[in-house]
Amino acid sequence: MNLQEITLQLVLPSEQKRFQSLMKTHHYLGALPKIGHTLWYVACHNNQWLALISFSAAAWKCAARDLWIGWPFRYQYDRLHLIANNSRFLILPGHHYPNLASRLLSLSERRISQDWQTHFGYPLLLLETFVDPQYFHGTIYRAANWIHVGDTRGFRRTSKGYSSTQRQPKQIYLRPLSPRSQARLSQSILDPYYCYGAPKIMLMAEQMRTLPEFFADIPDPRRKQARRHSLPCILALSAGAVLCGMVGYKAISHWANDLGQKARERFKCRKRNGYYSVPSRTTFRETLIRVDPDKLNQALQRWNAQFAEDDEGLAIDGKTMRSAMDEDDHQTHIMGVVGHQTGRCYTKKKSEPYR
Repeated sequence: MNLQEITLQLVLPSEQKRFQSLMKTHHYLGALPKIGHTLWYVACHNNQWLALISFSAAAWKCAARDLWIGWPFRYQYDRLHLIANNSRFLILPGHHYPNLASRLLSLSERRISQDWQTHFGYPLLLLETFVDPQYFHGTIYRAANWIHVGDTRGFRRTSKGYSSTQRQPKQIYLRPLSPRSQARLSQSILDPYYCYGAPKIMLMAEQMRTLPEFFADIPDPRRKQARRHSLPCILALSAGAVLCGMVGYKAISHWANDLGQKARERFKCRKRNGYYSVPSRTTFRETLIRVDPDKLNQALQRWNAQFAEDDEGLAIDGKTMRSAMDEDDHQTHIMGVVGHQTGRCYTKKKSEPYR
């Protein structure tokens, strides 16, 4: 077979059922549903399917990959969208031709960044994949110049966080999509071309546990009969959601609902029948509009001070809020200060107009 005649095409909506059926039948891990940003490819020769390839969102945590990139923990969550995971690679039975796998990986690398840009609004800088040494040796990735950066620790993601027992570690391979991929991912300020959505950070376990403590002294504006969830828990969840890029009560509620049981425990959520629950959107809204804003701001300032030692540079901006008047009919002014290194926000509200 002439490998130059092989084409790589995106799977059409009408072909997705066939794609999943073949994956389920022939791949040792079975089919993988589309979760988040995902692209499926099919390799063809004379309209005959030879192989199937799937790319999806990057692994949330991967120590060997993160060490190779060299990015600090505080940058990771805001840049994971620039990495795609080669989550499935299947050469169909009867089509295992010499050098076919390397050819298909090469074709994927040439087009995936532009395809990602077209479908999701941003390009890619890096590809990753995980190889189970019980079944494979990673030969095709090595032949295609992918870099073996180490092995996983053997833990896997579950609906409640990570598994408590280790399994067979997997080999980790990376493929930079540009000569400066590593430098761009690890630099202190990300090029705006690669930014996507609102700035996001990832809260560490210690930060989740300490947030409620800083709100413990704030008076609870709710009636005692309506206090199903503690005020420190509600405020901590709200602050955590905003720090992670959420805007508005609906987004805060969705963010809280997506938290696993481990994270909910750290935020000191209410436990009932062995299950940690989170407040409803109405609870978030009714509480946040009644709580003392000055005391809330002071608590956040104290929490920020505890975790702000890593900021070497600050960005400052300000604005006047429309229709926000104090008792003397003065407009409210907001000044925002954001740390370049951590992405954390420090604010000071001014009640008097500038003169």
